[in-house]
Amino acid sequence: MEPLEFAGNRMEEVENWETLMFLYDAALRQVSTKIDILNEEFAHVHNYNPIEHVKSRIKEPRSIVKKLKRHGREVTLENMLKYINDIAGVRIICSFTSDIYRIADMLARQKDLTVLELTDYLAKPKASGYRSYHMLVTVPVYLSDGVVDTKVEIQIRTIAQDFWASLEHKIYYKFEGNAPDFISKELQSCAHIVAELDDKMLSLNEAIKQCPNEKG
Repeated sequence: MEPLEFAGNRMEEVENWETLMFLYDAALRQVSTKIDILNEEFAHVHNYNPIEHVKSRIKEPRSIVKKLKRHGREVTLENMLKYINDIAGVRIICSFTSDIYRIADMLARQKDLTVLELTDYLAKPKASGYRSYHMLVTVPVYLSDGVVDTKVEIQIRTIAQDFWASLEHKIYYKFEGNAPDFISKELQSCAHIVAELDDKMLSLNEAIKQCPNEKG
C-alpha cells in the first residue's frame, strides 16, 4: 500500500503513515476476532449463528484522498484521523433484521470497545433507500510503549441489504454520484422490495420456530 502524497513527502510523514496503517490493521484484526468469538459463543449457547459472514478492509489511499477532497479538507494525517471514520471497516452480514440489533447489542456490551456513534439506517433509511446499522467504535491497540485507541467502523446488514448496497456502490462510482433519475428511482424501488423481503423472511422464520418438530 503506497503512502499518501503529503506536502514534501518527507520520510517522517511516510513513517507516520505506515504506523497509522499498522494501527488500523491491528484494530481491524482485534474487532474481527471479537466478532468471530461472539458468533461461536452464540452458536454454542443458542444452537444458532446470527452471522452469515464477515468482511473487513482497510480503505485504499486514493479513496481516503478523494473523501478528504470531497469534504473540502486538506490532505494531511491530522485531517485523515479527525474526519475519516471508515479507514478500518468491518461489515457483518446477517440473515434477519432482528439479528442486526442483537449483534449490535452484543458488541456494545464489550468492555474494551468504546462506542462513539450509532447510526440506524434501518429506522431511518437514506433518501436513496440505503438500509444498514452503523457503529463507530474505538478499540485499544496495545503496543510495547503504550495503548492507542483506534477507530473502526462496523456496518451490520442483512444479505438482501448487502446485495442492494453493493449495486448502489457500483452505480455511485460509475456515475460519480450523479446517476440518471430513472436509475435512482429504480434503485429506490428495489430498496422497498428488499425491505419487504426482509420483513417476510423474518416473519416466516418466526413461524417456523413456532412449529413443533415432527419426526417419524
